[in-house]
Amino acid sequence: PDDQLLDLAAHNRLSDPAVVAGQVRRMLADRRATRFMNDFVGQWLQMRNIHAQDPDGNLFAGFNDTLRKAMVSETELFFESQVREDRPIPELLRADYTYLNEQLARHYDVDDVYGSHFRRVTWTDDRRHGLLGHASLLTVTSYANRTSVVLRGKWVLEALLGAPPPPPPANVPPLEEADASSPTSLRERMEAHRRSPVCASCHRRMDPLGFALEHFDAIGRWRETDGRAAIDATISLSGETIDSPRAFREALLREGHGAFIRTVTEKLLTYALGRGVAYYDAPAIRQIVRDVARDDYRWSSLLQHIVASDPFRLQRTPGAGETAPLTAVAQQP
Repeated sequence: PDDQLLDLAAHNRLSDPAVVAGQVRRMLADRRATRFMNDFVGQWLQMRNIHAQDPDGNLFAGFNDTLRKAMVSETELFFESQVREDRPIPELLRADYTYLNEQLARHYDVDDVYGSHFRRVTWTDDRRHGLLGHASLLTVTSYANRTSVVLRGKWVLEALLGAPPPPPPANVPPLEEADASSPTSLRERMEAHRRSPVCASCHRRMDPLGFALEHFDAIGRWRETDGRAAIDATISLSGETIDSPRAFREALLREGHGAFIRTVTEKLLTYALGRGVAYYDAPAIRQIVRDVARDDYRWSSLLQHIVASDPFRLQRTPGAGETAPLTAVAQQP
């Protein structure tokens, strides 16, 4: 908080919705808001885990720390542009642009980008539109030597749809490695893996979401084959055949009656509160989503309605039970 915000709190002005909305807009325009945006996107999308990733150098010789940092910068710059330009939240999955430097452009087979500084680039095809084409997220949801439909499917469920699967049971058999004498695709090996009754129920939810991203390798490059086996990334989702990255993105936005918007709201509220959301926050979350819908799902509206919500403005009495009343938080920013 800066002096202006502290002064408003001291004079009891932060209970005025118009004042709060004005302060949200002012703070978002401040360059210091970049730290919040980077921190939130790293937490929400689990992008921080990329620093623990160590892709196999024999398989991915082009991967190094400089490329890793470029991947992170792309996603941070993209997310910041979405918020600062006050774009509709669904544009996170639809936007036709990104930020590249020369090294990352080469990684994506994009021509005419030179130098180490990042610049905004418009995609010439729609395969990489939005976050799902970012190498940072495709790398963090892969193993060192291959992609993982399970990690990617689990990430989509958790980060984008707000429906995390249960923990895996004990003694799950490992996935069979490909046989060089008889090449099989990852899809074929996963289908064999799913024949185990112990594995089937959860994999039925996760695997299609991961398979939809199989054209991206373990460091986010586009590919047509997995080894010598052709990739089949066609899936069925909610009874609909999905056969392209664009169709997958649009299906996710339709899934679960607005699950993506609701999940972004929950993740940002979690970040704002510094705690996980609970069952008693559900009415406020539903109201925030309804209010933001009237504003075309703009980021400014989401942030304003979060800071005006009861979970943000009020707190439960410490030490009280589940029925403890909400009490007003002192006028502090």
